[in-house]
Amino acid sequence: MTIMQLKYVIAIANSSSMREAASKLYVSQPALSATIRELEEELGIRIFDRNNKGISITAEGEEFLSYAKQAVSQYRIIEDRYIDSDPDKVRFSVSMQHYVFAIHAFIDVVKRFDFSKYVFSVVETKTNEVLNNVRDLKSEVGVIAYSTSNEKVMKKIFREFQLNFTPLLVKDTFAYVWKDHPLAKRKTVSLEDLKEYPCVSFDQDSNSEFYLAEEALGEYDFSKLIKSSDRATTSEIMAGLNGYSIGTGIMTDSIVLRDGFVTIKLKEQDPLTIGYITRQGHNLSEVGEEYITELEKYRGK
Repeated sequence: MTIMQLKYVIAIANSSSMREAASKLYVSQPALSATIRELEEELGIRIFDRNNKGISITAEGEEFLSYAKQAVSQYRIIEDRYIDSDPDKVRFSVSMQHYVFAIHAFIDVVKRFDFSKYVFSVVETKTNEVLNNVRDLKSEVGVIAYSTSNEKVMKKIFREFQLNFTPLLVKDTFAYVWKDHPLAKRKTVSLEDLKEYPCVSFDQDSNSEFYLAEEALGEYDFSKLIKSSDRATTSEIMAGLNGYSIGTGIMTDSIVLRDGFVTIKLKEQDPLTIGYITRQGHNLSEVGEEYITELEKYRGK
């Protein structure tokens, strides 16, 4: 088994056909198929089912895929740090759910340091990737939240992934709407009031979306729901369709405020606890320590 074979498995799992995967990998389809067959024979499992309609991953393949992703991620970290690395470059990565204050903290850290060379990464992504990235040390720090609805499950994941969670804020639940929304001038609003408008939620792309939801009220059955994975797309949909999203009411000096959104307190409350995660036993870099110092300035706000 080789890293190349693991990369091939991941590429196929993210494609609709062998032909598409082969095109992405710049290899011939017969060579790709032969490589996967060799791997399946070596492992003694079937990773993919092939039929006239394309390919699908098996249950055994799903389990293997999760391990393959971890192994490839670790290999890339080693490759980046030791093989393709410029020893004079300072490196730091943070993964986060969609919180603007966490970006501002990152900006303040970058301004503070005067490194001549650096490679910094800000990964604004889904909940499961924040958890995986910090567990696998792809990111030193993760900014993440849980609600009363999924607190027990998230804390269980923290334990299993050997992550330390440090809470910073506990925030009430608000609806974000465009400034021209029919309900924009209300001081409070209920989900019943909002039911004729679409709720726009960040797509977690997970079989257990409720447990990994980054918004409050993740278990609520919204009658109209639009999932989006991009902040700009979410804003356009909310403005164009009089949609709303569920959030914490944190505005700061963010693009949300400049774009003309307002917050309205929801009658239904599911408070969010927002904080940061680090890997147990990992000694943070100088930049990582400074980033946490910046995050701590938001404690209790």
